[in-house]
Amino acid sequence: MIFLLIAYLGGVLTILSPCILPVLPFVFARADRPFRRNGLPMLIGMGVTFALVASLATVGGAWVVRANQYGRWVAMAVLALLGLTLISPHIAAALSRPFVRLGQSLSQRADAHGDSVWASLGLGVATGLLWVPCAGPILGLLLTAAAINGASVATALLLLVYSAGAATSLALALLIGGRVFAAMKRTLGAGEWLRRALGVLVLAGVAAIALGLDTGLLTRVSLASTGPLEQKLLQALHPAPVTRAAAPGAETNVLLADLGPMPSLAGATLWLNSPPLTTAGLRGKVVLVDFWTYSCINCLRALPYVRAWAEKYAKQGLVVIGVHAPEFAFEKDPGNVRDAVRELGIHYPVALDNDYAIWRAFNNQYWPAHYFIDARGRIRYAHFGEGEYDRSEAVIRQLLREAGDTRLPQAGTRPTAAGAQAAASSNMQQSPETYVGYERASNFAGGRLVYDDSWNYHAPSQLRPDQWALDGHWTVQRQFAHADQAGARVLYRFRGRDLHLVMGAAADGKPRRFRIRLDGLAPGTDHGVDTDADGQGVISEHRLYQLVRQKDGGGERLFEIEFLDPGVSVYAFTFG
Repeated sequence: MIFLLIAYLGGVLTILSPCILPVLPFVFARADRPFRRNGLPMLIGMGVTFALVASLATVGGAWVVRANQYGRWVAMAVLALLGLTLISPHIAAALSRPFVRLGQSLSQRADAHGDSVWASLGLGVATGLLWVPCAGPILGLLLTAAAINGASVATALLLLVYSAGAATSLALALLIGGRVFAAMKRTLGAGEWLRRALGVLVLAGVAAIALGLDTGLLTRVSLASTGPLEQKLLQALHPAPVTRAAAPGAETNVLLADLGPMPSLAGATLWLNSPPLTTAGLRGKVVLVDFWTYSCINCLRALPYVRAWAEKYAKQGLVVIGVHAPEFAFEKDPGNVRDAVRELGIHYPVALDNDYAIWRAFNNQYWPAHYFIDARGRIRYAHFGEGEYDRSEAVIRQLLREAGDTRLPQAGTRPTAAGAQAAASSNMQQSPETYVGYERASNFAGGRLVYDDSWNYHAPSQLRPDQWALDGHWTVQRQFAHADQAGARVLYRFRGRDLHLVMGAAADGKPRRFRIRLDGLAPGTDHGVDTDADGQGVISEHRLYQLVRQKDGGGERLFEIEFLDPGVSVYAFTFG
């Protein structure tokens, strides 16, 4: 929502930029005519055309970037050109000249049709084509971030919101008239200096990117990466149920809502532990749908509770369904998922959602996500992430009582869990989840990441907290980094009790050896379940490996993993 607001305000402020001047004659050409039949259709046509053309530009830019590593330099060149247009109106005018001629031609044709809604809409389309090269700094950052990080529905929405902001300010100018237009002209002088200052900042940013000083910055502030903001918004729209105070010994009641019918499960690509289930066939049962993926540490820590509820309340009619929605490509392999289900001791039905059909049907956004469905097939409660297990169990019990079962086992579930499934520590200063593939890499130190090509990296002598680095020969791909030679290392200065790393070996089936160090020494008693006291370990499958579990606290440590064999893929760090 914050990024949408920024995009909208950026569009509103476009009217203060000199680059809006070529558009104004077309906008005010019909200022003396009824707004509903003239001004409004023209602004709609202008905004939609602009958003469409700009979105096509981002798609094309993203394709260029993904074609090879040099596409990133193409994107930076575009951003540098944007900076020059902000500094020099002459350069901006030269670039927009062919679009001005095209806009004039199309607008004259549209206006020839007279005073009609369709003529005004045609004028708006022409104005939108003219307006596309008139890029302010916020728009430039939108387009460049989309080119470097990938176009998406979210980027297209931001462009549409940006155009809506510009259309709003122009509509205000049309409605109020000459006084706003005169005030706008008075602000153009100050706006010109602001525009030049922003142009200098954009060029400085290009220099920082070219020197590798920005590594991970665009990913961290990507306009499409709004997961935490979406979570807060969702919590605001669907606040957690209020627990009623109960008398001693009485059953806890939760005020539940009706969040709509349970969506279809028909999109599953494969079912494990069960034949395919349907919403109709589940009618009359209380259902818990758990969205998870087997290399997700948050999912693994919630799993003991889900597994315990499935066993504890099965006789009362609870049906637990695990919807396995993969995050990484290796999690789409049915064999990998089948092995994980067996090793994790999951006996309830698991639907493989490789095409994200069930994920989209539930409009889900998170791992893990728990949806609680009553016997009538209505979603009554949803919980995202770890924690609040007592509340979730209270919801299950209440839905079972609503379904007519009053003979429930005693409330309270405290499952035993070890290794990566053990509860996270209470340390609030732990390092963030960190991806190694260039698609979402952040906090990388030691120069720049080279995309899809083998490169000899050199780790810096010092790392700041939460920074990581590569050393040796690596090929960094979209989702992972591949160790090309023996001796390749990854270093991370982390904070937290536990350190986990999602890794996998090559498809030849041979195990890959590795060794870890903490502050340059063997981990000793701080080793994880997948390493020994000497720091030795073996990678035999694609999964999450627990490499460190500190016995005393979770202070800052320098972690190092060295791969004694080549052919290892490293995906993501998580902490606990």
